[in-house]
Amino acid sequence: MMIGLRLLSAAPLHLVSRQIHKLASLRNATSLPPKKMQSILYPFRGLEEHLDRSVDRMQFQLFHPSVEDMMEAEKLFCSSPTHRIDYYTSAERLDHAPALKQPEVCFIGRSNVGKSSLIKALFSLTPEVEVRVSKTPGHTKKMNFFRVGKAFTLVDMPGYGHRAPRDFVDMVEPYLYSRKNLVRTFLLVDGSVGLQKADLVALEMCEETRCPYVIVVPKIDKCGQGALLTNLLNLQEVVNSQTTGCFPQPFLISSIHYWGIHLLRCFVAHVTGSVRLKDTSQGGKDANQCH
Repeated sequence: MMIGLRLLSAAPLHLVSRQIHKLASLRNATSLPPKKMQSILYPFRGLEEHLDRSVDRMQFQLFHPSVEDMMEAEKLFCSSPTHRIDYYTSAERLDHAPALKQPEVCFIGRSNVGKSSLIKALFSLTPEVEVRVSKTPGHTKKMNFFRVGKAFTLVDMPGYGHRAPRDFVDMVEPYLYSRKNLVRTFLLVDGSVGLQKADLVALEMCEETRCPYVIVVPKIDKCGQGALLTNLLNLQEVVNSQTTGCFPQPFLISSIHYWGIHLLRCFVAHVTGSVRLKDTSQGGKDANQCH
Protein backbone atom coordinates (compact mmCIF):
# COMPACT_ATOMS: atom_id res chain seq x y z
CA MET A 1 0.00 0.00 0.00
CA MET A 2 1.15 3.50 -0.75
CA ILE A 3 0.19 6.22 1.68
CA GLY A 4 -0.48 9.83 0.72
CA LEU A 5 -0.20 12.53 3.32
CA ARG A 6 -2.24 15.69 3.60
CA LEU A 7 -3.41 18.18 6.17
CA LEU A 8 -6.23 17.06 8.44
CA SER A 9 -7.88 20.43 8.00
CA ALA A 10 -7.97 19.91 4.25
CA ALA A 11 -9.40 16.38 4.43
CA PRO A 12 -13.08 15.61 3.71
CA LEU A 13 -15.28 15.57 6.77
CA HIS A 14 -16.05 11.86 6.43
CA LEU A 15 -12.42 10.96 7.11
CA VAL A 16 -11.91 9.92 10.71
CA SER A 17 -8.75 11.00 12.51
CA ARG A 18 -6.46 8.03 12.94
CA GLN A 19 -5.56 6.90 16.42
CA ILE A 20 -1.99 7.11 17.61
CA HIS A 21 -0.36 3.69 17.79
CA LYS A 22 0.80 2.91 21.32
CA LEU A 23 4.36 2.15 20.14
CA ALA A 24 4.62 5.50 18.36
CA SER A 25 5.53 6.96 21.75
CA LEU A 26 8.98 6.13 23.05
CA ARG A 27 7.70 6.24 26.61
CA ASN A 28 5.31 3.39 25.84
CA ALA A 29 8.02 1.41 24.06
CA THR A 30 10.37 1.68 27.04
CA SER A 31 7.69 0.24 29.34
CA LEU A 32 7.88 -3.10 27.50
CA PRO A 33 10.03 -6.03 28.70
CA PRO A 34 13.73 -5.29 28.04
CA LYS A 35 14.21 -7.72 25.14
CA LYS A 36 11.13 -6.50 23.28
CA MET A 37 12.06 -2.87 23.93
CA GLN A 38 15.55 -3.45 22.51
CA SER A 39 14.13 -5.04 19.36
CA ILE A 40 12.00 -1.93 18.76
CA LEU A 41 14.65 0.67 19.54
CA TYR A 42 17.64 -1.13 18.03
CA PRO A 43 16.37 -3.70 15.48
CA PHE A 44 19.86 -4.91 14.61
CA ARG A 45 20.14 -6.42 18.09
CA GLY A 46 17.70 -9.16 17.09
CA LEU A 47 19.83 -10.14 14.09
CA GLU A 48 23.25 -9.87 15.66
CA GLU A 49 23.23 -13.31 17.26
CA HIS A 50 22.64 -14.93 13.87
CA LEU A 51 25.63 -13.25 12.20
CA ASP A 52 28.88 -15.09 11.61
CA ARG A 53 31.67 -13.99 13.93
CA SER A 54 33.68 -12.72 10.97
CA VAL A 55 31.09 -10.02 10.19
CA ASP A 56 31.98 -6.55 11.44
CA ARG A 57 29.13 -5.50 13.71
CA MET A 58 30.34 -1.95 14.26
CA GLN A 59 29.12 -0.74 10.86
CA PHE A 60 25.57 -1.62 11.93
CA GLN A 61 25.79 0.34 15.19
CA LEU A 62 27.70 3.53 14.38
CA PHE A 63 24.70 5.61 15.37
CA HIS A 64 23.55 4.25 18.71
CA PRO A 65 22.01 7.03 20.83
CA SER A 66 20.77 6.60 24.36
CA VAL A 67 17.08 6.37 25.22
CA GLU A 68 17.38 9.86 26.75
CA ASP A 69 18.64 11.27 23.45
CA MET A 70 15.81 9.56 21.60
CA MET A 71 13.36 11.14 24.03
CA GLU A 72 14.80 14.56 23.26
CA ALA A 73 14.59 13.97 19.51
CA GLU A 74 11.00 12.71 19.75
CA LYS A 75 9.86 16.14 20.95
CA LEU A 76 10.55 17.46 17.43
CA PHE A 77 7.95 15.08 16.01
CA CYS A 78 5.20 16.28 18.37
CA SER A 79 3.23 19.21 17.05
CA SER A 80 2.28 22.12 19.30
CA PRO A 81 1.01 25.69 18.87
CA THR A 82 4.62 26.91 18.80
CA HIS A 83 5.97 23.98 16.78
CA ARG A 84 3.60 23.16 13.94
CA ILE A 85 4.16 20.10 11.81
CA ASP A 86 2.20 20.26 8.59
CA TYR A 87 2.06 19.71 4.88
CA TYR A 88 3.38 22.84 3.17
CA THR A 89 3.21 22.38 -0.59
CA SER A 90 3.88 20.09 -3.54
CA ALA A 91 6.05 20.65 -6.60
CA GLU A 92 6.51 18.85 -9.90
CA ARG A 93 9.84 20.48 -10.69
CA LEU A 94 12.68 22.15 -8.83
CA ASP A 95 11.71 25.62 -10.04
CA HIS A 96 8.30 25.08 -8.42
CA ALA A 97 9.81 24.05 -5.09
CA PRO A 98 9.46 26.48 -2.17
CA ALA A 99 12.48 28.56 -1.18
CA LEU A 100 12.98 27.38 2.39
CA LYS A 101 16.00 28.12 4.54
CA GLN A 102 15.78 25.42 7.21
CA PRO A 103 17.70 22.15 6.73
CA GLU A 104 15.97 19.65 4.47
CA VAL A 105 15.90 15.85 4.25
CA CYS A 106 14.33 13.88 1.42
CA PHE A 107 13.07 10.31 1.21
CA ILE A 108 13.36 8.44 -2.07
CA GLY A 109 12.73 4.83 -3.03
CA ARG A 110 11.26 2.34 -5.46
CA SER A 111 7.49 2.43 -5.94
CA ASN A 112 5.75 0.31 -3.31
CA VAL A 113 8.86 0.16 -1.09
CA GLY A 114 6.88 1.58 1.83
CA LYS A 115 8.27 5.11 1.69
CA SER A 116 5.07 6.92 2.57
CA SER A 117 4.22 4.31 5.19
CA LEU A 118 7.55 5.15 6.79
CA ILE A 119 6.75 8.86 6.75
CA LYS A 120 3.38 8.05 8.28
CA ALA A 121 5.18 6.28 11.14
CA LEU A 122 7.66 9.11 11.64
CA PHE A 123 4.78 11.59 11.89
CA SER A 124 2.52 9.26 13.89
CA LEU A 125 2.58 11.54 16.95
CA THR A 126 1.24 14.40 14.84
CA PRO A 127 -2.58 14.54 14.66
CA GLU A 128 -2.43 17.45 12.16
CA VAL A 129 -1.22 15.10 9.45
CA GLU A 130 -3.98 12.91 8.02
CA VAL A 131 -3.14 9.77 6.08
CA ARG A 132 -4.84 8.79 2.83
CA VAL A 133 -4.41 5.17 1.74
CA SER A 134 -4.02 4.06 -1.86
CA LYS A 135 -3.55 0.48 -3.04
CA THR A 136 -1.90 1.71 -6.23
CA PRO A 137 1.93 1.63 -6.35
CA GLY A 138 3.48 4.92 -7.40
CA HIS A 139 0.78 7.04 -5.76
CA THR A 140 3.22 9.88 -5.02
CA LYS A 141 3.64 11.85 -8.25
CA LYS A 142 5.09 15.09 -6.90
CA MET A 143 7.64 16.29 -4.38
CA ASN A 144 5.64 16.80 -1.17
CA PHE A 145 7.09 19.19 1.41
CA PHE A 146 6.35 18.89 5.13
CA ARG A 147 7.54 21.51 7.58
CA VAL A 148 8.59 20.38 11.04
CA GLY A 149 8.24 23.68 12.85
CA LYS A 150 11.26 25.87 12.19
CA ALA A 151 13.60 22.91 12.67
CA PHE A 152 13.64 21.23 9.25
CA THR A 153 11.65 20.22 6.18
CA LEU A 154 10.95 16.64 5.12
CA VAL A 155 10.37 15.94 1.42
CA ASP A 156 8.49 12.89 0.17
CA MET A 157 9.85 12.24 -3.33
CA PRO A 158 8.05 10.33 -6.11
CA GLY A 159 8.87 6.63 -6.32
CA TYR A 160 11.04 5.25 -9.12
CA GLY A 161 10.55 2.05 -11.09
CA HIS A 162 7.01 0.75 -11.58
CA ARG A 163 4.45 3.49 -12.30
CA ALA A 164 7.00 6.24 -11.70
CA PRO A 165 6.18 9.66 -13.18
CA ARG A 166 7.41 9.93 -16.78
CA ASP A 167 9.54 12.92 -15.91
CA PHE A 168 10.92 11.33 -12.72
CA VAL A 169 14.57 11.97 -13.62
CA ASP A 170 13.89 15.56 -14.70
CA MET A 171 12.06 16.12 -11.43
CA VAL A 172 14.40 14.45 -8.96
CA GLU A 173 17.95 14.84 -10.31
CA PRO A 174 17.95 18.67 -10.38
CA TYR A 175 16.63 18.67 -6.82
CA LEU A 176 19.38 16.37 -5.56
CA TYR A 177 22.07 18.30 -7.43
CA SER A 178 20.94 21.84 -6.66
CA ARG A 179 18.98 21.96 -3.40
CA LYS A 180 21.42 23.88 -1.23
CA ASN A 181 19.69 23.23 2.09
CA LEU A 182 19.47 19.46 1.51
CA VAL A 183 21.51 17.87 4.30
CA ARG A 184 20.68 14.18 3.84
CA THR A 185 18.96 11.91 1.35
CA PHE A 186 17.30 8.77 2.72
CA LEU A 187 17.31 6.01 0.12
CA LEU A 188 14.89 3.16 0.86
CA VAL A 189 15.76 -0.42 -0.12
CA ASP A 190 13.15 -3.13 0.53
CA GLY A 191 14.56 -5.49 3.15
CA SER A 192 12.34 -8.37 2.05
CA VAL A 193 13.69 -8.48 -1.53
CA GLY A 194 17.06 -6.74 -1.27
CA LEU A 195 18.77 -4.49 -3.82
CA GLN A 196 17.07 -4.33 -7.22
CA LYS A 197 18.45 -2.93 -10.49
CA ALA A 198 16.42 0.24 -10.05
CA ASP A 199 17.94 0.68 -6.57
CA LEU A 200 21.45 0.44 -8.00
CA VAL A 201 20.60 3.22 -10.47
CA ALA A 202 19.28 5.36 -7.60
CA LEU A 203 22.40 4.60 -5.57
CA GLU A 204 24.56 5.75 -8.46
CA MET A 205 22.52 8.93 -8.76
CA CYS A 206 23.04 9.66 -5.06
CA GLU A 207 26.77 9.11 -5.49
CA GLU A 208 26.92 11.50 -8.44
CA THR A 209 25.17 14.31 -6.56
CA ARG A 210 27.82 14.13 -3.78
CA CYS A 211 25.21 14.93 -1.15
CA PRO A 212 25.46 12.69 1.93
CA TYR A 213 22.90 9.93 1.97
CA VAL A 214 21.90 6.96 4.09
CA ILE A 215 20.11 3.72 3.30
CA VAL A 216 16.89 2.82 5.09
CA VAL A 217 15.74 -0.81 4.97
CA PRO A 218 11.95 -1.06 5.46
CA LYS A 219 9.75 -4.17 5.49
CA ILE A 220 12.15 -6.16 7.66
CA ASP A 221 9.08 -7.92 9.07
CA LYS A 222 8.05 -9.21 5.63
CA CYS A 223 10.60 -12.02 5.35
CA GLY A 224 12.47 -14.55 7.47
CA GLN A 225 15.67 -13.69 9.30
CA GLY A 226 17.79 -15.76 6.92
CA ALA A 227 16.56 -13.91 3.85
CA LEU A 228 16.84 -10.56 5.61
CA LEU A 229 20.43 -11.21 6.67
CA THR A 230 21.39 -12.29 3.15
CA ASN A 231 19.84 -9.15 1.66
CA LEU A 232 21.43 -6.99 4.33
CA LEU A 233 24.94 -8.40 3.87
CA ASN A 234 24.66 -8.09 0.08
CA LEU A 235 23.63 -4.47 0.55
CA GLN A 236 26.55 -3.78 2.88
CA GLU A 237 28.98 -5.29 0.41
CA VAL A 238 27.78 -2.84 -2.24
CA VAL A 239 27.90 0.09 0.21
CA ASN A 240 31.44 -0.78 1.32
CA SER A 241 32.82 -1.38 -2.17
CA GLN A 242 30.92 1.01 -4.43
CA THR A 243 30.02 4.11 -2.42
CA THR A 244 31.81 7.09 -0.91
CA GLY A 245 28.91 9.32 0.19
CA CYS A 246 26.76 6.74 1.95
CA PHE A 247 26.69 6.54 5.74
CA PRO A 248 27.80 2.94 6.42
CA GLN A 249 24.97 2.03 8.78
CA PRO A 250 21.65 0.93 7.28
CA PHE A 251 18.56 1.78 9.32
CA LEU A 252 16.32 -1.27 9.71
CA ILE A 253 12.61 -0.48 9.79
CA SER A 254 9.21 -2.04 10.23
CA SER A 255 6.64 0.72 9.88
CA ILE A 256 3.90 -1.64 11.08
CA HIS A 257 5.62 -2.70 14.31
CA TYR A 258 7.56 0.57 14.80
CA TRP A 259 10.91 -1.25 14.82
CA GLY A 260 13.63 1.34 14.25
CA ILE A 261 11.28 4.33 13.99
CA HIS A 262 12.55 5.99 17.18
CA LEU A 263 16.17 5.49 16.12
CA LEU A 264 15.49 7.00 12.69
CA ARG A 265 13.69 9.99 14.20
CA CYS A 266 16.77 10.58 16.32
CA PHE A 267 19.08 10.36 13.31
CA VAL A 268 16.97 12.86 11.36
CA ALA A 269 17.03 15.24 14.32
CA HIS A 270 20.79 14.79 14.59
CA VAL A 271 21.75 15.36 10.93
CA THR A 272 19.49 18.41 10.64
CA GLY A 273 21.17 19.95 13.67
CA SER A 274 17.80 20.20 15.37
CA VAL A 275 18.95 18.73 18.67
CA ARG A 276 22.32 18.29 20.30
CA LEU A 277 22.65 14.69 21.38
CA LYS A 278 24.86 13.65 24.27
CA ASP A 279 25.92 10.25 22.98
CA THR A 280 25.34 9.14 19.38
CA SER A 281 27.41 5.99 19.10
CA GLN A 282 28.95 3.04 20.88
CA GLY A 283 32.22 3.41 19.05
CA GLY A 284 32.73 7.15 19.37
CA LYS A 285 32.29 7.94 15.65
CA ASP A 286 30.13 10.88 14.70
CA ALA A 287 27.08 10.13 12.58
CA ASN A 288 27.88 13.01 10.26
CA GLN A 289 30.96 11.17 9.03
CA CYS A 290 30.47 9.34 5.75
CA HIS A 291 32.20 6.20 4.68
